[in-house]
Amino acid sequence: MLMANHMRGGERERLLKTPGMVLLVVDSAAWAVGVLAAMALRFDFEFTAWSVWAPATAIAITVGAQVVAGTLSGLYAGRWRRGSLDEGLALARAVLVSCAVMLIANDIVLDARVVPTSVVLAAAPAAFCGAGAARFLERLAVLRRGRRAPSGAAPVLIFGAGDGGSRVISSMQSDPEGRYAPVGLLDDDPSKRNLRVGGVPVLGTRERLGEIASAVGADMMIVAAPSISSESLRDLSTRALAADLDMRIVPPVTELIDGQVGADDVRPLTEADLLGRHQIDTDIGSIADYITGRRVLVTGAGGSIGSELCRQLHRFGPEALIMVDRDESALHSVQMAIEGRALLDSDRLVVADIRDAERLQEVFMYHRPDVVFHTAALKHLPLLEMHPAEAVKTNIHGTLNVLEAAASADVDRFVNISTDKAADPTSVLGYTKRIAEQLTSWYAAREKGVYLSVRFGNVLGSRGSVLGAFERQVAEGGPITVTHPEVTRYFMTVTEAVQLVVQAGAVGLDGEALVLDMGEPVKIVDVARRLVAQADRPIEIVFTGLRPGEKLHEVLLGQSETDDRHAHPLISHCRVPAQSPLGLEVLDVGDVDRLRDTMIGLCRTGMSPATHLNV
Repeated sequence: MLMANHMRGGERERLLKTPGMVLLVVDSAAWAVGVLAAMALRFDFEFTAWSVWAPATAIAITVGAQVVAGTLSGLYAGRWRRGSLDEGLALARAVLVSCAVMLIANDIVLDARVVPTSVVLAAAPAAFCGAGAARFLERLAVLRRGRRAPSGAAPVLIFGAGDGGSRVISSMQSDPEGRYAPVGLLDDDPSKRNLRVGGVPVLGTRERLGEIASAVGADMMIVAAPSISSESLRDLSTRALAADLDMRIVPPVTELIDGQVGADDVRPLTEADLLGRHQIDTDIGSIADYITGRRVLVTGAGGSIGSELCRQLHRFGPEALIMVDRDESALHSVQMAIEGRALLDSDRLVVADIRDAERLQEVFMYHRPDVVFHTAALKHLPLLEMHPAEAVKTNIHGTLNVLEAAASADVDRFVNISTDKAADPTSVLGYTKRIAEQLTSWYAAREKGVYLSVRFGNVLGSRGSVLGAFERQVAEGGPITVTHPEVTRYFMTVTEAVQLVVQAGAVGLDGEALVLDMGEPVKIVDVARRLVAQADRPIEIVFTGLRPGEKLHEVLLGQSETDDRHAHPLISHCRVPAQSPLGLEVLDVGDVDRLRDTMIGLCRTGMSPATHLNV
């Protein structure tokens, strides 16, 4: 696809590249006409008032200077797209140089003034306008030829009359073998009602989608608004289905290799688009301040969140990125993703289990990290309901081991990755992650570094994600299993979640839980129904009932927590009560029957009676 895009881009450039010698002749003619016209105006068209050698000399000097200046700047070497702003600026510089040379020759170098100064000053803008007009007319002619849709091209509507829509239309119109012919634009901005983009008119808003599609005979709509929200996409998808339109989309700019939007980038809509497109305004400066040039350690580096976190952190140029995981194959994969090779030959790839306190102390004292992101955890809710002791060993005692090792190494910033299940928890997963937040808060009050937690909901693309399970069930012919017809969940793509995690690490304060804005909750059955509608065969949806510990509706903030967004519009800040490690002595992993009740008590009080004596 990318190669095809480059080939077609090359074809467009070929059409817009008049040979340099021809352009040089055009610019010379523009100067000649400009000088002669200025002379005629200066002398009121009395041609006998001046001799032929005067304008001839002026033309020779200005054309010579134009040739030299234009050649040196690359104006005649095809350095810029024809008729572009960059080429216009280069042309203006060359004309100004020619004008300056003529003024100097006129008043200083030559014995007698060749032409009046006013002639030179009037000829320069005339020459620029003439040369620029020639370039513009060439570009206009090519674009008009390109707007003739090739035979067999499918008529399409474009949603989005902004920069994305303009680029997509331009790409379609300049491709003589294109598959699409843009016949109309839709945009919800009323100020664009009478706008035309590349000759394609804005026909209305999304409310008239079905009517407009029928009127222009379109069978497809392309959404060319790379920053569109998931809520808007879901609404457009519903309207497109009702209008029997095939819906395609231009991906977010972050997914494009060169950041440029074109017709060849168009792809089918995915559930990830519908559920997780959050526009994130990242403060690169604040992130760089605490990542660039620092030693950063990530636990659970081979997991869904940990591996994406490592990929994003690597872009900020840390002095060292230490990746810790108990799964050696996962470390192999993340090194391949980041470095393009996986020789497993670096001491920054660390095989270690967070349950092993002694091993963690050894790792932290050897690497001396400045910043720690703790993502390692057990996370599958139904399994942890059956095996609560294992959840305690990893999510609570394992987190405590990481916190103790971080404190021993004098870590400057510690970010504990939590979950929305920790807000008013009802499951073993939620209890253990809430207690992990409380432990982090306890260390925040005692260590000189900043210790905080970041909480978010379901991450699309992560292992065990409901979307992945649904897609596999559809591929196998169904049925799709949904726990309850009213169950809702928050969704975010792994890329978006990690962007906000890194941002949260920059703005969070000691002892806080930072809660990422996940947008509006989505009914799981609606996700299942969209997948069924797109399937090539009938798929049944079966309701299985809520599982033990599972909520009907998740919340991001507990009832006692406030939604304070003083640092970033997509990040809420709330205080977490501290839990001393001494309070964990009541957690008896050997008594599974009492374990759940004990965790509930720790979550409710925040600090056990034993803890109060030691704070």
